[in-house]
Amino acid sequence: MLSRRALLGVAGGLMAGCRKGQVDADGPRQAAAAAPIATSATAAAAAPIATSATAAATPTTSTEETTMRTRAHPRTHEALPVIGMGTWQTFDVGRDAGERAPLREVLAQFAGAGGRVIDSSPMYGRAEAVAGDLVAETGAPARPFWATKVWTRGRSEGEAQIEQSMRLLRTDRLDLLQVHNLLDFDNHIATLRRLRDAGRVRYLGITHYTHSGLDELERVLRREPLDFVQLPYSAATRGAEQRLLPTAAELGVAVLVMRPFDGGSLFERVKGQPLPAWAADLDCTSFGQLFLKFILGHPAVHCPLPATSSPKHMADNVRAGFGRLPDTAEREKIAALVAG
Repeated sequence: MLSRRALLGVAGGLMAGCRKGQVDADGPRQAAAAAPIATSATAAAAAPIATSATAAATPTTSTEETTMRTRAHPRTHEALPVIGMGTWQTFDVGRDAGERAPLREVLAQFAGAGGRVIDSSPMYGRAEAVAGDLVAETGAPARPFWATKVWTRGRSEGEAQIEQSMRLLRTDRLDLLQVHNLLDFDNHIATLRRLRDAGRVRYLGITHYTHSGLDELERVLRREPLDFVQLPYSAATRGAEQRLLPTAAELGVAVLVMRPFDGGSLFERVKGQPLPAWAADLDCTSFGQLFLKFILGHPAVHCPLPATSSPKHMADNVRAGFGRLPDTAEREKIAALVAG
C-alpha cells in the first residue's frame, strides 16, 4: 500500500496532468452530443426516480424513458441511477461566480436526467465545499446520494476529516463513506462502523485508483463485510474483470467505476474515426456514450462516475443511462475501437 506521502506525490502529478486537459469527461468528443435533458433545478427535482429492483431491471425503449435507468444494490435492493458524477478536478474551483456557473448547469443536466450519485473526497481540494454549496443553492439533485472518503492517517485525524466533509457537503448523514485508496484502512473501518451504527453513514466502502491495487481490494472485500467498492475500469483497462468484479458480484458488493474514459485517453484512441453505424443499435450518438455503456454492460457494475465541468459533456454522459445496453459481443466491439 502506498504511503500518504507517496499518494500526495501521485496526486500532484495527476493534478498537473489534468490541468493540461486530461480530465476524464473533458477529453475531446466526437459526434453530436444529445440535447440537454433539463435546464433548471426545478425540472431536475421533478424527475421521477425508480424505486424498485424490478423497475431497475426492466428495459424500455429510449423513446419511452423519461429518466435514466437504475440498478439495485445487490443486498439492500435500493435502486440507484446508473450514471453518477465524479468531482475530481472539475469541482475544485474558487468562489467566483464565473467559475461556478458552468458547474451549476452541469448539476442541472445531471439531476434533470435523474442522476443522484455524487462522489468526492477531501483529497480533491475544494470539491466537497463547491459541490455542497451548489447542491444546496440549486436543489439539484433534490435527493443527492452523497459519497465521499476518508483520506488521512490516524483515528482522531480520520474522525475530524469526516466531520469536516459532512460540514462541507452540508449534510448530517453520508450515503456512502469510503476508505480512500485503503489508506490506514484498519483504523478507519472501526470509525466507519461506529458512524453507521449511529445512523450517520448508510453504506461503507473502499477505493483504489491503481490497477495494481485490485488484488488488495479483493483481499479486503473477502475479510470485511462492505457495501461498495470503487475501482478503475474502462474499455481499454479491463483488469478488474479477471477477479475483482466477479468477487464483488459473489459477495453482494455494489461497484462504482472511476476513470471510465481512462483519463481521456479513450477519446484520443478514436480521434479521427467516425462513430460506427452500429452505435445507433445501442441508442448511442457519441463515443462517450459507447464507452460508458461498455462499463454498464458488465452485470457487476452499478455506476460509473465520469467527471466533467462541461454542461455539454454532462448532457452527453447522462444519455448513456438511457436505451439499450450492449451484450457480450457488442461490448467486445466497443473494446476493439480502443484496442492497441
